[in-house]
Amino acid sequence: MANSTPGASGYLVGPQDVLDVAVFQAPDLSKTLQVAEDGTLNLPLAGQMTAAGKSPSQLEREIAARLNTRYTKSAQVTVFVKEYNSQRVTVEGAVKTPGVFPLRGRETLMQVLAKAGGLDRTVSSSNAVIFRTVGEAPTVIRYDLDTIRDGSPDPSVFAGDVIVVDDSAAKHGLQTILRLTPLASPMTLLF
Repeated sequence: MANSTPGASGYLVGPQDVLDVAVFQAPDLSKTLQVAEDGTLNLPLAGQMTAAGKSPSQLEREIAARLNTRYTKSAQVTVFVKEYNSQRVTVEGAVKTPGVFPLRGRETLMQVLAKAGGLDRTVSSSNAVIFRTVGEAPTVIRYDLDTIRDGSPDPSVFAGDVIVVDDSAAKHGLQTILRLTPLASPMTLLF
C-alpha cells in the first residue's frame, strides 16, 4: 500500500496526479504536467522518467540531476502536487453526498465522511464499514461512529478504500411513513 502522507518526503506520486514542476530562473523548463497512466512523466530536456512511487523531493533531485548533466549548473527544482488524482476513496450509503473523493495525505474516517457532507441523519445508523484490499486479500472492518465521536481512535483511510455507512431500517421506515402520511392541518387538530 502506497504511503499517502503529503509533504516533501511522504506522499508518493501516482498515475493521473498533476504536478507543478518549477526550475528556478528557467521559466521555459517550468511546467504543469499530468503523470501518465503508466506512471511516467515527460519533462523538456530532462526527458521521460518514472514518477509513480516517488516522493516530490525524490523527483526534484532526479530532475535536477538530469538537467545538471547536460544543460544547467546547480539547477534548483521544485515539484508540487497540484492535483491528487491517484489516491481516492469511495463513500456510499447513508451520507448526504456519496461519491469518490481524493485523499490528500493522511485522512481519517470522520474526515472523509465530512467530505461526503456528513451522515444523512434521517436514515443513517452509527455503523460504517470499510472494504479494503491488503495485498490480494479483501478485508472488511466495521466501525461504530458514535464511539469514535465519544473519543475512540478515528481510523485512517487509505487509497482504494470503499466506505459504506449503514442505514437504520427503523429510521428508513419512519421516513417512508412520514412521506405517505398527509400533513395535519390546523382545522383537523381542532376537531
